[in-house]
Amino acid sequence: MTVEISVVVPVHDEAPNLASLDAELREALAAMGREAEILYVDDGSRDTSLAVLRDLLAQGAPDSLRVRVIKLRRNFGQTAAIAAGFDRASGEIVVPLDADLQNDPRDIPRLLAKLEEGYDVVSGWRRRRRDRAFSRILPSRVASWLAGRLTGVRLHDLGCTLKAYRRSLLREIRLYGDMHRFIPLYLARIGARVTELEVAHRPRTAGESKYGAQRIFRVLADLVLILFMSKYYSRPMHFFGQAASFFGVLMGLVGFLMVAFKYGWLRLIGIDYQASFIQTPLPALGGTFLIGAISSIFFGILAEILIRIYHESQELRPYSVDEVFESSGEPLCAD
Repeated sequence: MTVEISVVVPVHDEAPNLASLDAELREALAAMGREAEILYVDDGSRDTSLAVLRDLLAQGAPDSLRVRVIKLRRNFGQTAAIAAGFDRASGEIVVPLDADLQNDPRDIPRLLAKLEEGYDVVSGWRRRRRDRAFSRILPSRVASWLAGRLTGVRLHDLGCTLKAYRRSLLREIRLYGDMHRFIPLYLARIGARVTELEVAHRPRTAGESKYGAQRIFRVLADLVLILFMSKYYSRPMHFFGQAASFFGVLMGLVGFLMVAFKYGWLRLIGIDYQASFIQTPLPALGGTFLIGAISSIFFGILAEILIRIYHESQELRPYSVDEVFESSGEPLCAD
């Protein structure tokens, strides 16, 4: 069956939401009158999500819709689950969607209409987001703003899973870590035309959020990598050369100010500058921590490059599929 639209839904412990989500998806896709498929990716759920999905498969589907369930061997994370769905999607347009019912499937036709205006990527913008302000909304907005400043791709809401992509472009990238939210930035780097569209966002009514405060630090680390990948991936020596020059100048300036403070200002105000400097080692400690932070960033980027070389040279995936189910709920294949 050849399809035009593939909807990819990563699922992790979302059993209470799946029946309603499936009904809404089927209704939205049927109203479009186009050949479509839904790919549910069970990312190692510990509840009854897989059983619910198999029950939904057993209900059958109209001729214009194909429904599949991809069961991963364990919990690999949202990015890996989305990658598993992308790899098995057959539609010319691929739309990822959260399974928690906060994204509205009725926005899918609007995303596709925007895509047909000549764009390659349409990113959802949850302008009226129904989440906790401090732990969810604020970090997301800061990350999106920083990413826009660093890469030049100005999107209000990179964290929104609901997006529409042309599948021909998704073949050009590999997803690792927690990088699914930055796919539009990767695609823009290779020339994709990217825009955004305001979409609905609904409060969570069942299940629990899988994100906590630790997500803030992961997003900040990903932003550093995005800066490197978007500007210096094909010429890493430029990055390290410029960074070394910048931090060399910065450390020289800090050193000069420290010496001036020790031998100038303290003497001017009549303080025993030798004793004061010995008793106040904060400048030296600060410099040490700064050098350590810089080194950690450099090593982190190098490690990311090595991981990508390792996976891509051996054609490894960041996930492992256990079984794939379709139609009647019977297994199709295993990885």
